[in-house]
Amino acid sequence: MREEEKKRTSQGSKFQQFFRKKWVFPAIYLVSAAVILTAVLWYQAIRNNDANDLSTDDGTDVSYNEEQSVEVNQSVENFKMPAIDPDAVKVVTNFYDFNASEKEQETALVFHNNTYHPNQGIDIASNDGKAFEVTASLSGTVAKAEKDSLLGYVVEIEHENGVKTIYQSLADTKVQAGDKVKQGEIIGQAGKNQFNKDAGVHVHFEIRKDGKAYNPLNYMDEPLTSLTEKSVEEPSDGAAQKEDNKDGEEATSDETAPSDETQPDEEQSQSKENSEQEKSDNSTTKP
Repeated sequence: MREEEKKRTSQGSKFQQFFRKKWVFPAIYLVSAAVILTAVLWYQAIRNNDANDLSTDDGTDVSYNEEQSVEVNQSVENFKMPAIDPDAVKVVTNFYDFNASEKEQETALVFHNNTYHPNQGIDIASNDGKAFEVTASLSGTVAKAEKDSLLGYVVEIEHENGVKTIYQSLADTKVQAGDKVKQGEIIGQAGKNQFNKDAGVHVHFEIRKDGKAYNPLNYMDEPLTSLTEKSVEEPSDGAAQKEDNKDGEEATSDETAPSDETQPDEEQSQSKENSEQEKSDNSTTKP
């Protein structure tokens, strides 16, 4: 019994001596940390392999429902004044609005070839009357870039949802059809044209959707989608208004026309006398 107790005592003392050494616990911590780090790296490697399996051959990521991922942080551009410094320019000819007052409409007419023409955009000039760089109001694709004998250089840029911005009266152009331009990129320099000589050095700027002109001042600093979201739109010509007036005149004429069922008092009395006369004649002719 004493020998067994001595053996147990000697074994316990050896373990105690082992753990009393300074390097034991740091070594245990390092080994534990290495095991945990290895496990984390192994788990991440497995997840990366699973993610690669969910991608297509061309590198397009798809979700678990095999739907293409959509970029949610895509920025939306707002219409901007087509000038590097919007504060350095001003509008010299406004858009012709059929709902505006007569005085406002007069300031939106362009006189050319002894005829007044409603302005389908706005004419912009610098505050000092000098030439300035014209920039793209929105990013898009150049659909047209050519010189016109009456309007000067003309640039048309197509955007989404059938929207197009038009720049006329340019002295030159730095883009050509098919170019991709970014918002704020210089597309030419303001100049003069034969159509609106009174505006001097300027750029004629239009916003159109599906061929219809809208007042650019109503959409400055607003997104392109505002063209379809607004419930009240500006008419680009007088055709719609004339049609409304025509319908109104027809409705008025129909309402004011006398009905066949309602006759004037004189006609009613005359018909009554004729009826009584016929009765008297019939009574006298009877045997």
